[in-house]
Amino acid sequence: MNDPHLNLDHFWMPFTANRQFRGKPRMLVSAKDMHYTSDDGRQVVDGCAGLWCVNAGHNREEILSAIKAQLDTLDFAPTFQMGHPMAFKAAEKVAELAPAGMSKVFFANSGSESVDSALKIALAYHRARGEGTRTKFIGRERGYHGVGFGGISVGGIPLNRKVFGGQLLPGVDHLPHTHNLREAAFSRGQPKWGSHLAEDLERLVALHDPSNIAAVIVEPVAGSTGVLPPPVGYLETLRAICDKHGILLIFDEVISGFGRLGTPFAAQYFNVTPDLICCAKGITNATIPMGAVIAKDFIYDALMNGPEGLIELFHGYTYSGHPVAAAAAVATLDLYRETGLFEASRPMHAAIADAAHGMRELPNVIDVRNIGLIAAIELKSREGKPGARAYEAMVKCFERGVLVRITGDTIALSPPLIVGQSHLDEIFDTLGDVLRTID
Repeated sequence: MNDPHLNLDHFWMPFTANRQFRGKPRMLVSAKDMHYTSDDGRQVVDGCAGLWCVNAGHNREEILSAIKAQLDTLDFAPTFQMGHPMAFKAAEKVAELAPAGMSKVFFANSGSESVDSALKIALAYHRARGEGTRTKFIGRERGYHGVGFGGISVGGIPLNRKVFGGQLLPGVDHLPHTHNLREAAFSRGQPKWGSHLAEDLERLVALHDPSNIAAVIVEPVAGSTGVLPPPVGYLETLRAICDKHGILLIFDEVISGFGRLGTPFAAQYFNVTPDLICCAKGITNATIPMGAVIAKDFIYDALMNGPEGLIELFHGYTYSGHPVAAAAAVATLDLYRETGLFEASRPMHAAIADAAHGMRELPNVIDVRNIGLIAAIELKSREGKPGARAYEAMVKCFERGVLVRITGDTIALSPPLIVGQSHLDEIFDTLGDVLRTID
C-alpha cells in the first residue's frame, strides 16, 4: 500500500477475507476507459468491468456530465406520493430496451433490492388475482440473487446461506444446477447437454402443487457461481412449464443485462421472455447505485384494479428513482444507444471465446466456458484448500497489471464492452503466464 497514513481498521469489507487483505492491500485510486490506476501508479487493465458493471468503460464524460448537472439542479426528491421528471425519463429509457410487453419499471438501488422487489411483486400479483395461496418460490442450486434474505433464500450458493440458514424465507425449493464437467466441459457457448434438467421443474410443481407456487427465478447465465451458460433449450423449457401452470418466470439479469451478450438483455439473446426482469449494475455504468424490476404489463395492470385512492403496492425505498441515479441511467442508456455499443461489442465475443479456449491445455485447467463477452477458466482445486489456486492467480495477475474476478477456483472474465483485441491479448497472455507458474 502506497499511503502509510491510510487507516484500514474501520471499513468492514464485503465478500473479502479482511485479515488477509490488510496484510497485503490492493488499492485502486483512479480509472479511465479500460484501465484502473493502482496507488503505486501502475496501470491495471480491467478484465471484469469492475464487478460485471462498468459496461461502457470507466469515467465516461457523457455520464459524468449528466451526474454533475443533476447535482447542480436537484440533489434529492422523494418518490413516495411525489415525483421528479428524471425518474420517469429513466423508466422510459429502460422500457425502450426491454422485450415487447414489458413496459413497467420499478426502481431499487441494487441487484439485491431488485430481486427482493421482484419476489414481492410476484406475491402481490397472485394475491390481486385471488390466488393468494401462491407463495412458494423455486430457485436453482448455485444461483446467485444478491444478499437480501429473499435473494439468499432463492439463491443456491452454500456459503452465502450457511451462516443465515435458520432465518431464510420458508416455502422455497430449488432446481438442480446445470454444471457437469463430465458431460459438458469445454463447451463453446451453450452446452448441448443439460436441457433435460429444466424438466425437473415439473417434479417440483407436482410436489408443491402449482396453486402454491408464485414464481421461478433463475439467472439466464449464472454468473457469480462461475459462469454457467444455459444448456440449449433449457430456458425455453422453463418458460413452457411456467406457462402451463400459471407460474411467473423471473430472470435475474443483474449481470447479463445491458449488453453483456450483445443484446439489451439475455431475454432477447435467447428469445425467451420472462414475466419479470431484475437488473442493476450496467443500468448506470456503475457510476451511481441503481437497480430495477421490469414487469410485463399484465402484472402491473392486475395491481391497478383496487380502489383508486389506495396505494397498490406497499413497497419501495427512500432512494427509488433517486434523481442523480436516474440522471446517470438516462445518460448511460443514451450512450449505449448513440454509440451502438451492444452491437459494436459483438465481434469480440468470438475473440474472447478463442482466447479462453486457447488455455485449455494449461496446468490445472479443468474447464473453459464462454458466452457473449463472458469467459471462465475453472481450475482444479488444491486438496483441502478450495479457492486457493484461483486466489493466487488473481493476486499474481494484479501484480502484473491485470484485474480478474474469482469465484471459488473459477477465474471469471467480463471486460467492459469497449474492450479491444490488444486488451484481450494482454489479459490472456498475463493469465496464461501466471497459470504456468502456479503449482
